[in-house]
Amino acid sequence: MKLWLRAELVSSLKFVSLRHPRPLAAMRMLPARRHWWAGFVLTRTSGLGSSLLVFDVNCGPLTPSFILSPPFMKRVLITGANRGLGLELTRQYLERGDTVYAACRNPDAAAELKALGTTRLHLIQLDLTSEDSIAQAQKAVRRHTAALDILINNAGIFPGAGPEDPAKQNLGALTSDNALTVFKVNAIGPVLVAQTFLELLKAGNKPRIISLSSGLGSLTWKASGEPYHYSASKAALNMYMRALAAEVGTYGLISVLVDPGWMRTGMGGSNAAIPPADSAKGIIRLTDQLHAEENGSFVTWQGQPVPW
Repeated sequence: MKLWLRAELVSSLKFVSLRHPRPLAAMRMLPARRHWWAGFVLTRTSGLGSSLLVFDVNCGPLTPSFILSPPFMKRVLITGANRGLGLELTRQYLERGDTVYAACRNPDAAAELKALGTTRLHLIQLDLTSEDSIAQAQKAVRRHTAALDILINNAGIFPGAGPEDPAKQNLGALTSDNALTVFKVNAIGPVLVAQTFLELLKAGNKPRIISLSSGLGSLTWKASGEPYHYSASKAALNMYMRALAAEVGTYGLISVLVDPGWMRTGMGGSNAAIPPADSAKGIIRLTDQLHAEENGSFVTWQGQPVPW
């Protein structure tokens, strides 16, 4: 009788016999080569959270009977979840068994998001430029849950990134209207979302706020003019979330800024170096492994510090 597990994912195993039940806290470590009676096997995956599997033993290998979610699975709110990195984050969180509240401006038109269909996926309408929309989104999430464990401020815009949108961020073409549009989505919207969902996060399990910034928002790294509005909006986001971190840390929350890298998305273009799946995997791993002393930090998707 053998238990087969994907070795590259599993870093530890814990077991409790059903014949002699014990509290989860009393689980004793067993080597992977041991054979087991029917019982609970807690698998802790490397950077991908934990899951509790219940196994039956009849004749032949152990097979999972069902999966117990709370408190091992996470409740995650992702903004801008309908495409690019947001869509990939949603996909990967769902694949590992978490519940995702996927927010975007027009859920009805989010075909790829809907294709992920599962009872653990909840589509939420959210327009970051509207305070009323943010408030309504919070009410919509509250209808499903009394707590959130992770907020990922992913939504953002980069006017001029698409071939159908002429560049608006070069010197000589700058306007206040364009600047305000970018700032509302990239800087002001995320801090208003964090403020509005704060009570749900405070009720969560080891809550995290992950705000996706950019190396273009680093004053130290800034070596070119364009893109003016996008760079300035990300620098403003950095200040907003750094200030937020100073306050939410007293509640046990951890808030960090993450540069997801130059990705092959609609915003990053086809020449970008990083597949969204790689960046998403790194961000999820980073989120799982955060410690209190990292609150307020600015890092890459691989966990390397980014200068302010």
